[in-house]
Amino acid sequence: MALANIQFEFDNQTAHYRGKVRDVYTIDNHYLAMVASDRISAFDVVLGEGIPYKGQVLNQTATFFLNATKDIVPNWLIATPDPNVAIGKMCTPFKVEMVIRGYLAGHAAREYALGKRLLCGVELPDGLKENDKLPTPIITPTTKASEGHDEDISREEIIAKGIVAVDDYLKLEEYTRSLFERGTQMAEERNLILVDTKYEFGKDHNGQIVLIDEIHTPDSSRYFYANGYDERQAANEPQQQLSKEFVRQWLIKNNFQGKEGQKVPVLPPEFVAEVSERYIQLYEQITGLTFVKQDYSNAAERIIENVENFFTALKSGTKS
Repeated sequence: MALANIQFEFDNQTAHYRGKVRDVYTIDNHYLAMVASDRISAFDVVLGEGIPYKGQVLNQTATFFLNATKDIVPNWLIATPDPNVAIGKMCTPFKVEMVIRGYLAGHAAREYALGKRLLCGVELPDGLKENDKLPTPIITPTTKASEGHDEDISREEIIAKGIVAVDDYLKLEEYTRSLFERGTQMAEERNLILVDTKYEFGKDHNGQIVLIDEIHTPDSSRYFYANGYDERQAANEPQQQLSKEFVRQWLIKNNFQGKEGQKVPVLPPEFVAEVSERYIQLYEQITGLTFVKQDYSNAAERIIENVENFFTALKSGTKS
């Protein structure tokens, strides 16, 4: 059983947006209640099968890292009243995702293998092989598409097209590098390598830049195991990783990369179970905490009760 397609109606709800993985509910035109579902997407397509406990993993991992990085940049999160729900303040998002890469992996490796040496305006040296560490981390932004595929874009294009003002964009880059440095340090402490990740930012009602959405989760990030990394690279062997990349690789092997005319394959039950366990494994590996599986038998009722109780308590106190 998975929490995949439930739509909620909360008290004082003023809007609802369904994302690939999260459902976002606007409350009182002031707060966001973000419900992390068990849906899984790859190549910008939502797959047909939900992954049990994936939403809980994403929500609790994001909460862990938002709390661990709020000294670097303020973020949108106010509370996590339910394992699958985060409550935060409404922000106006920037229409770019800040992707930062410390290694040649995933999309960057696929582009490099095609002979491309310029990625989002950043020049890559010759002689690299897949999963090599880059000389220095590079920022490779993408457009933020509400539907369909995000597209690579350079810093120069973002500024020239007025997508983000130059001063704001330079601040986004500064925050991105600082967050990646913190994430890299935290991963090293847990014997992992933070390979690449993405960050999303917005502005709150005071015009302050804040970090929004998820951070350092297996959906937004790629991790390698540090033990044996050098040996596997020297032997040209695949890296052991904790990320969604193995789902993408399974889809590629089953002739799907999100291209027009391709049919989305059905994930077999044993693979769904494997994906679920990998998500749980990443949570425990990166946080050092024990994952407690929530009861799915009353998930919808539990979420509604926890969210409503949070807002009742909030209104009885001082509303931020």
